[in-house]
Amino acid sequence: MLAVLVGVVILHLTEMIILIISTSVNAWRTHEGRSYHLWDGCSQTNGYKCNDINDADWLQAVQALMVLATLFCMLSFIFFLCQLFTLVKGGRFFFTAVFQILSSLFVMSGAIIYTVIGPESQKNDSYGYAFVLAWLAFPLTLISGFIYIILRKKE
Repeated sequence: MLAVLVGVVILHLTEMIILIISTSVNAWRTHEGRSYHLWDGCSQTNGYKCNDINDADWLQAVQALMVLATLFCMLSFIFFLCQLFTLVKGGRFFFTAVFQILSSLFVMSGAIIYTVIGPESQKNDSYGYAFVLAWLAFPLTLISGFIYIILRKKE
């Protein structure tokens, strides 16, 4: 049982790190030395310069969803630790699972909105590693949410 708990904690901490990086790093989309982020757009021509990007409704939705996903992932980890010490023997971690599954749905929604409505695509555009990390966080948080549903406190 200890090995399962350690594995779940490592998985959850990995998800939190991935969500924090994908939400805060300036690499959602790149184009010839210019990178676009959820919060600003930066270029490396004549030094490193960042400008605020437009406040489009779709961008604000992606920002809110990614922040919510990160917060819900952190909250579910706190709830997991609390339930680990207060849950009756044989109980399941449903409360933790709900927050983790909601976190995965927020990540998925934010990544879908950015994919479909994102900045105008140019010829040499490519998605950056933060965008890929956001998509990676979706199945990881969903899987760990299902693990929390299945997981029982040892009797």
